[in-house]
Amino acid sequence: MTVASLSATVGADIGPKINRERGQRQVFCGLAGIVWLHRKIQDAFFLVVGSRTCAHLLQSAAGVMIFAEPRFATAILQERDLAGLADCNQELDRVVGEVIQRRPTIKTLFLVGSCPSEVIKLDLHKAAERLSEHYRDQVRVIAYSASGLETTFTQGEDTCLHALLPELPVRPEGERSLLIVGTLPDVVEDQFKRLFGELGIGPVEFLPPRHLADAPAVGRNTLLLLAQPFLSETARALQKRGATLIPAPYPFGIEGSRAWFWAAAKTWGVSRERFEAVIAPAVERAAKGLSRQRDLLAGKRIWFLPDSQLEVPIARFLHRECGMELIEVATPFLDRQLIAEELALLPPQVSLTEGQDLEQQLVRLRAARPDLTVCGLGLANPLEAKGLRTKWSIELVFTPIHGFDQAADLAELFVRPLLRAERLRV
Repeated sequence: MTVASLSATVGADIGPKINRERGQRQVFCGLAGIVWLHRKIQDAFFLVVGSRTCAHLLQSAAGVMIFAEPRFATAILQERDLAGLADCNQELDRVVGEVIQRRPTIKTLFLVGSCPSEVIKLDLHKAAERLSEHYRDQVRVIAYSASGLETTFTQGEDTCLHALLPELPVRPEGERSLLIVGTLPDVVEDQFKRLFGELGIGPVEFLPPRHLADAPAVGRNTLLLLAQPFLSETARALQKRGATLIPAPYPFGIEGSRAWFWAAAKTWGVSRERFEAVIAPAVERAAKGLSRQRDLLAGKRIWFLPDSQLEVPIARFLHRECGMELIEVATPFLDRQLIAEELALLPPQVSLTEGQDLEQQLVRLRAARPDLTVCGLGLANPLEAKGLRTKWSIELVFTPIHGFDQAADLAELFVRPLLRAERLRV
């Protein structure tokens, strides 16, 4: 090896009919989650055990400057490792030792599998137990899989947070708290904290936290509010620990943010009058910014290819608040518990697809020729070459788009490719 830098369920009569497709897929693997997780969790390091291709993926996706020192790396498997000619556990121990010596400030080291154990010839979970014991009181070592055979794109965050849950402390009986689950940019987290504070809701904690040394405690009086719709395993594991999930749409746009905050406020016993008074300035700012973008998006036809699992709530926002026409909304997976509130807000006539048969979807897409197609990086250039305007879905994960103050910025992401197309025609 070498080192290279859940409450309601959806009934049959609620929301649009769901079509299911199984076939060839075009989507990132879960390793992409490291790109935003390593920025959020400031005292953690992510060591991927994988191939040189995995290292290239992370470097390309992260766009790290050559003089920056990110908190991730790849322990690159060589042919002799895979052939069993080298002791992979000894090699891994050596690489981990190098990382800890070079980065003494890290408190948690994630061992991230890029392939199943049978392929990389390593049981990373046992290795994590052994290394945690060796570096006890210095560094915690946690293993999880981001293999493309087991996870897609945003599922990498779900598997990471799920692996982290055993490390969370237990909240004492009787102590009520609100836990926001899902990675948020620091600026959004600060905005949310301020609004919750003005509403009198607290204590409010976030998972993942900025520092794992400040990991939130979870108990029977912990209320969960999801900020991301792709955290199925994490949400269910938290509920098994006694936490209660608050059903709500996701905080995208004015409508989604209002419903999301109100779901928490209502549970906390906040009156409607107080709630409206607190959020009024944020709503006014968002409406003013969004009005400029709506004029450019209204009436435009949009198609979502499956990639990020954000497709349903983003489609709801673009249709209901920006006036866009939804042709087809496809998403890799639909968790009925976590997405129920969003499905009920989609127009019943929209074509909603779970999964992907790439060739069939592309046939339908080329026939429909929408004004804008939301897709992964691998499909964007070929579609542009066919004269179809595209928006990279990966930008929806990397860009601050949650909450009232980001509503106009979220809409602007979809305005930009349309304006670019207009300029090119001139």
